[in-house]
This record gives sequence, C-alpha cells and structure tokens, in this order.
Amino acid sequence: MTKARLRARSLFAVAALLMAGGGFAAERPAKPPVASVADQVMKTLSDADWVRDGKADAPRIVYAFTDPNCPYCHDFWVAAQPWVKAGKVQIRNLLVGVISEDSPNKVASILGAADPSAALTKNETTFSQGGIAPAPSISPKIQGQLDRNQMLMLALGFQGTPGIITTGPDGKLVRLNGLPRDGNLEGLFGPK
Repeated sequence: MTKARLRARSLFAVAALLMAGGGFAAERPAKPPVASVADQVMKTLSDADWVRDGKADAPRIVYAFTDPNCPYCHDFWVAAQPWVKAGKVQIRNLLVGVISEDSPNKVASILGAADPSAALTKNETTFSQGGIAPAPSISPKIQGQLDRNQMLMLALGFQGTPGIITTGPDGKLVRLNGLPRDGNLEGLFGPK
C-alpha cells in the first residue's frame, strides 16, 4: 500500500471517529481505548504535510490550516509571533489553497522553496504587498500535499481558514475557527 493511500485511510478513520464521537456507549469496549481521539487526531496532524513556524523544541505545538491569501491567517500569524519568537510555541501550518485563484500556486511557492519555513515567513512579512509570488505551476507532489491537507481540514470540520487545533491542559482537543474573537491568545498559547 502506498504511503499516500495509507495516509488517506488514516484521515478517513480519524474523521469517522470524530463524527461518531467514539461510538455508542453500548458499542464501546469495556477497556479504555489505547489512544484517545485527541491523541489520534494529533498523531494524524503530526504525520501530515506542514510548515513549521517557531523553534523545533518549543513546548507547545499548535496546528493551523492556513491559506497564504487569508487575511485572518495573517492576523493569527502576527498575533502568535510573541510566543513563537520567545520559543514557547511552534505553529505547524497545514497549507491549503481555498481563498483565491492563486492560493494553490502560492502554496506551491512556499512548499517548493529550499526553506519552506523562510518562504512562509516571507509571505507573512510581505502580506500587505501581496505576499510571496505564486509559482507558475504546481507539481504533482505539491498538488497531493494540497489535496491531503484540504481533505484533513474538511474531515476535522473546518470550513475556512484559519482552522486552529491543539490540545488543552486537560488533554482534550481545542478547535478554533479563526482567531479567538476576544483576542485572548494566552488561553491557546499559555502565558507570554
């Protein structure tokens, strides 16, 4: 079985678990499951195609479905920078191309760069000037990454960007559609 097919099956399994809420009580095994739904979702996200923003050893990991043309994704990136630069948070950006016609080609520019993290940063720091230039074409490999990220985004119930997901102090999933409205990121990232 190919890696892509195995990954797609994992995505659908996670989606089925999320939609079913773990099954009916009468159908649940007597023993607790080996891994919680949160653990399975976080493992699936960890295995997905993402671009890191922040230090590799940051203690807090947050996943964000991000479109390079999304103004709310940009606002999230700007708001997160104090935690990212302090080494407290690592944001793993799962790039999708859903906002505008050239979004997939901008994703291709970022993912096809020698240093995708630097290309993502360039897109964000030049966002008000239009961001990174779109790639003239999208390779089959990058198109596959885009397709998998979009399927995962939909499987996890996100209909727009940014779609933010992490685990809380209690180990449960924390899902946010967009930047927290109250502007309080300490609940998501921890103290500054």
